[in-house]
Amino acid sequence: MTVLTGQVALVTGASRGVGRGVALGLAHAGATVYATGRTVEQAPPEPGIVPVACDHTDDEAVARVFQRIDAERGRLDVLVNVAWGGYERMMENGAFTWAMPFWTQPAWRWDAMMTSGVRAAFVASQLAAARMSAARSGLIVHVSSMAAQKYGYNVVYGLSKAATDRMAADMAHELNSHGVTVVSLYPGLVRTENVLAAGVFDLSNSESPEFIGRAVAALAADPDVLRRSGSVVVAAALGSEYGFTDVDGKQPRPLEW
Repeated sequence: MTVLTGQVALVTGASRGVGRGVALGLAHAGATVYATGRTVEQAPPEPGIVPVACDHTDDEAVARVFQRIDAERGRLDVLVNVAWGGYERMMENGAFTWAMPFWTQPAWRWDAMMTSGVRAAFVASQLAAARMSAARSGLIVHVSSMAAQKYGYNVVYGLSKAATDRMAADMAHELNSHGVTVVSLYPGLVRTENVLAAGVFDLSNSESPEFIGRAVAALAADPDVLRRSGSVVVAAALGSEYGFTDVDGKQPRPLEW
């Protein structure tokens, strides 16, 4: 796939997992991809991917990433917000805290998800939107979750993902007249390092991290993508619609909420 040749993308939180898969999917589609994350420079080098170490809770560091893209490429066509927090330290003092009732949840998880996740996506989107609106073209993708629509075993997680979806819808409202598309993207069960290591998930209808990248690439290559602005899109449903498969040739089934 070379449908995105000449385009420039920024993928946040791309050190591993979904973010790394999105960066790979876009690079394989021909885009030049700036991949950020605190440890992204430790990942194996890949053609088309420019790793940039960045902590997305540091606004000045984020601004420097955009300034570098300006200097080196002079354009930004796609932003994918994957950077997130709150998944770390699921085990504390011998207890699995993720699924605990909200009144016993550690307070740091709220700060991690809302700051490293929602706020980080907002700041990156501000910087991207300023450039894209001037160019009257661009795509901003917030990687979200079905936990925004139904109970996901963690109140804070559901709140943060619902905020992500609302952010996409409202950003789209303000950017539509500028030719910039904003969507929330729902992966299914993704075979990330953590999911595979857990060994407890039914992977029969799972997706590789790069499948999510193929979904973003399909959106970026769609000349009529603006019609989707403000909506929630499901990666597997996009696969069926656009005709792309996972890296193993399978077509995952869309999950429902």
